[in-house]
Amino acid sequence: MSEVVCPPEEEGGPDVAHGGWTASVMDELVGHTLVLRNELAVTGTLTVKFVKPVPVGWDLVGRAWITAREGRKVFVSATLELKSSGAILASADAVMVKRPADHFTDHYRWLEEQ
Repeated sequence: MSEVVCPPEEEGGPDVAHGGWTASVMDELVGHTLVLRNELAVTGTLTVKFVKPVPVGWDLVGRAWITAREGRKVFVSATLELKSSGAILASADAVMVKRPADHFTDHYRWLEEQ
């Protein structure tokens, strides 16, 4: 569980969060689910369902959990809720891909070739 508040500078509409802010929070939630287990992974896919507008300045609770594993793939789900009532504002499903130790070295090598 993580507690978060959307700051005013992330407003997308009157007193509500920009969808990009909400999506990035969901990505952080699913990613940290593995980091907290000492597993390093990158986001393969992230599907966000925007249920209700996320109010700016309100206390929110993020929850994420592993739903399945398949080889290097780890399937993670998450919700973003109002702390006051538990109402779900957004949900997400992600496929996280466990990365090898040389993941970023390979990435930099690839960039040099571009």
